[in-house]
Amino acid sequence: MDPEEFRKHGHDVVDWIADYYQRIESFPVLSRVKPGDVRASLPAEAPRGGEPFERILQDFDKLILPGVTHWQSPNFFAYFPSNASGASILGDLLSSGLGVQGMLWATSPACTELETLMLDWLARALGLPEKFLSTSKGGGVIQDTASSATLCALLAAREQATSFESNRAGMQQKLCAYTSTQGHSATEKAIGVAGIGRDFLRLIEVDETFAMNAAALARAMQQDRESGLIPFFVCATSGTTSSNAIDPLREIGPACQEFGAWLHVDSAMSGTAALCPQFRHINDGLEYADSYCFNPHKWMFTNFDCDCFYVADRKLLIQTLSVLPEYLRNQASESGAVIDYRDWQIPLGRRFRSLKLWFVLRYYGIEGLQFHIREHVRIAQQFASWVSDDARFELAAPVPLNLVCFYLKSGDEANERLLEALNRSGDLYLTHTRLNGRFTLRMCVGQTNTTERHVERAWRRIQEEASRL
Repeated sequence: MDPEEFRKHGHDVVDWIADYYQRIESFPVLSRVKPGDVRASLPAEAPRGGEPFERILQDFDKLILPGVTHWQSPNFFAYFPSNASGASILGDLLSSGLGVQGMLWATSPACTELETLMLDWLARALGLPEKFLSTSKGGGVIQDTASSATLCALLAAREQATSFESNRAGMQQKLCAYTSTQGHSATEKAIGVAGIGRDFLRLIEVDETFAMNAAALARAMQQDRESGLIPFFVCATSGTTSSNAIDPLREIGPACQEFGAWLHVDSAMSGTAALCPQFRHINDGLEYADSYCFNPHKWMFTNFDCDCFYVADRKLLIQTLSVLPEYLRNQASESGAVIDYRDWQIPLGRRFRSLKLWFVLRYYGIEGLQFHIREHVRIAQQFASWVSDDARFELAAPVPLNLVCFYLKSGDEANERLLEALNRSGDLYLTHTRLNGRFTLRMCVGQTNTTERHVERAWRRIQEEASRL
């Protein structure tokens, strides 16, 4: 494909995307295909010769699009936001066009230096502790997801607890990690990957708001220490996936210090809210943390994938993950004057992800982002009030930000039928969780183009389907 051909087809693709956003509300939010439908519509083998680009784009529209669940629909209220924006899409297009492999500073200086600056911009905009800035002992890096950030934090904590012996000789000591019963499954996966074993992950009870019980955490750590185990890692959550619960960092932090455990704070879903000063209470006590992460790809209009991971002491992370084969040696790295982000992550290679962040932050500005976040929270709070005013429904958890957990009082079967009917309609998409053993619906407001009218319509549909049960 020569540059002129690329220009022509590039215009076609951009036009398709622009048209898609204009008509996105015409699609059922949840794909209606059955398992195997998409694959069955495609050839069993790759074509032996090239095909016209026009035909490929036509087949995309005809064969692939029906199998897409429309995450960017303003009627998507499931799971968590995973919102894109025009600015981030175009920034990502430039990243793809450049094709940069940013493993070392030397392999593309702009890739590294822009990333360092973007993580500092965000740290200041979020009001994070100074220790997470690159101008301190710490700093930030873009990971693909919060799961990778949790794994990197846990590995660094493991090495700190074993004086870097576990990297050299394998696990010789019995370590123990902790998160709440509402914590993300990434911690369970990470502790298995790290070779510590899932039997050594303690799930700490939560309080009536579904936040971690700090006193129960301290008791568990004390019991494990008395049993000859080493408490080494705690994953607290500022905005749990199920209910948006905020763990009490100011109480958890001192317990971690007492037992010498690394404190990682996962704010993947809710961290963006801290761009607004009135919501920064979610990070109260963050100064105790050894690491922190949040996902711009969830609620900051930055398309997937983009997790911002911060550490208070970058040397610990680098010493944990650095391996230096001869073919990567270069003068810039050996000077000690540059950052090589390959040493801050599991993979060697890395994309130019900071471009899309730069585009988003410049296009919206902090004030523009704050406006949208405040509006999403306002609308979610309005939805919560409608639920409270309907005698058939009940809120299942507090609503600190943009996630509303609720249920019909008539029982699990009714709630399951309600959820199935709503999602089958194509008008909106909700998902569920279980809180206190009860089947609970989740309404998450955070897609880029969701407005009050979309949430009002969703509530009307919920009421209509509930009346049909």
